[in-house]
Amino acid sequence: MLDKLIQIEDKYDNLTNLLMDPKVLSVQSEFQKYSREHAELQELVEKIREYKRMLSELESTEELLKSGDSELKELAQAELEELKKKRPLLESELKLMMLPVDPRDSKNVILEIRAGTGGEEAALFGASLLRMYTKYAESKRWRVELISMNATGLGGIKEVVASIQGKGAYSKLKYESGVHRVQRVPSTEASGRIHTSAATVAVLPEAEDVDLKIDAKDLRIDTFCSSGAGGQSVNTTYSAVRIVHVPTGLVVQCQDERSQTKNRDKAMKVLRARLYEIQMEEKERERAQQRKSQVGSGDRSERIRTYNYPQNRVTDHRTGFTLHKLDQVLEGSLEELLDNIITYFNAERLKEL
Repeated sequence: MLDKLIQIEDKYDNLTNLLMDPKVLSVQSEFQKYSREHAELQELVEKIREYKRMLSELESTEELLKSGDSELKELAQAELEELKKKRPLLESELKLMMLPVDPRDSKNVILEIRAGTGGEEAALFGASLLRMYTKYAESKRWRVELISMNATGLGGIKEVVASIQGKGAYSKLKYESGVHRVQRVPSTEASGRIHTSAATVAVLPEAEDVDLKIDAKDLRIDTFCSSGAGGQSVNTTYSAVRIVHVPTGLVVQCQDERSQTKNRDKAMKVLRARLYEIQMEEKERERAQQRKSQVGSGDRSERIRTYNYPQNRVTDHRTGFTLHKLDQVLEGSLEELLDNIITYFNAERLKEL
C-alpha cells in the first residue's frame, strides 16, 4: 500500500508545481482542471503524510528499544504500544479515502415517496417520511423544493416528488431507496391492533445537462389546466405540464407552479434524474456481470427499514442496526442511521477491492 501512497503524494506535488507554472496560469481551463484535482487530493495527502510520520516514529521507537538505557526503554515501550494501536486505525482511514469516488456524491437529490400497501395509513406514513427528510435537510441547511404532490383528504400523501439541494446531499441519502415499513396503531383502529403498512422511497441524483443529453425530438409536451384545492390559476389557465419521453415511455408532470415555464423546468428536472438513473443502472448491470455481487444497488423493491411506534424503535434490515429513538428519527435525527449504513457499504466496497 505504501508504494501506492507515495505515487499519490508525488502526483499531488506535481500538481502543486503545475499550479505555480506561468504557462498553466495563462490557460484558465488548465488551471481550473489542475486546481480541482489538487483540491480533491489534499485531504488524502495530509492523511498520507500523517501515516508516514507515524511509520517513522514507529521505526525510531523500535530502534530506541534496542538501546541499553533501561529508563528510555520503558518510555519507548509505552510509546510503541500507542503507535501500534494508531497504525491500523490510520490504515483503515486511508483505505476508505482511497476508495473510488462516486461521481454522483456531490449532486443534489430528487426524492420520490409513494404510499404502498396499507391504504390511508400508508399515505399518512408517506407524509411522515417527507417531514422526516425535510427536517433532516433543514438541519444540514439544504434547500427543499416540492415539485409535485398528490395529497389525501386526511393529510396523507399518495405520491410526492421533491428536490433537495445542498452539498453532499446524494452522498448522505443515496442508500435510502427502498421499502420503508411502519408498524403502529392507526387512529381509526378501535381495538388497538397494530397495523403494518409501507411506503416506497426513491433517491435519484439530480442530472445536469452535461450528464445527459435529451433530444427535443424525443419529447412530447402537453399542457393542461391545473387541478387542486383552488387558487386563481387552478382550472383557468393551461399552466400544468406533462412531458412524455417517447423512447422510454417515462411520463412526468408538474402543476404546483402558476407559471407554465416553471412547471416545465421542474418536470424536466425530474425527467433528467430518472433517465440518468436508468443510464447508471445499465452501467451498474454491466459491471455486475463481471463480479459476484452488486454492492450498494439501492434496489427500491427491497425492504430496508422498519419504524415500530409502540416500541419507539427503528431497525435497518441491511445491517441489523436498531435505535430506540424513533421519535427523534422522525424529527430528522438521521445521522446515526445514515452513518451506520454508509460505513456498512464502504466496508463491502473495501472487501471487493
